[in-house]
Amino acid sequence: MGGSRSTVDLDTSLGYLLKQAASALRSAMDAALRPLGLTVPQYACLELLAQRPGLSNSELARGAFVTRQSMNVLLQGLERDGLVSRPAEPPAAGRALPAQLTPLGRERLEVASSVVQQVEERMRAGLDADQQGALRALLTACVTALSDSAPK
Repeated sequence: MGGSRSTVDLDTSLGYLLKQAASALRSAMDAALRPLGLTVPQYACLELLAQRPGLSNSELARGAFVTRQSMNVLLQGLERDGLVSRPAEPPAAGRALPAQLTPLGRERLEVASSVVQQVEERMRAGLDADQQGALRALLTACVTALSDSAPK
């Protein structure tokens, strides 16, 4: 059973480094949002609803990187907290209940957006404008390469 096993050098693996960066960003955002009573997925949902009103539950789930079931639970919690509202009746037969931000939801989102922006500023603090632009371009190229090669 002495088959050769290819190992990944974690010190040079781009995938591992990206995961570390994403994890560090998520932890910093969680810490910044916690005093506001929000999680990162809740913040993402509020931000999506503000920028793209009328998104379906599935579209919100994709945008917040959670399952549809998790998004449903998340929306119920945001509704219970008075941050979003959904009509009692669907607008048309077979249509989902579109969520929308309440005035309280808009206020909370404004504060949350500010603290998330501060986290991102901390993340970019050691990069000049050219480096930030290059990083955006490189990350976009990585996303595009993996999206283009995804099985259809």
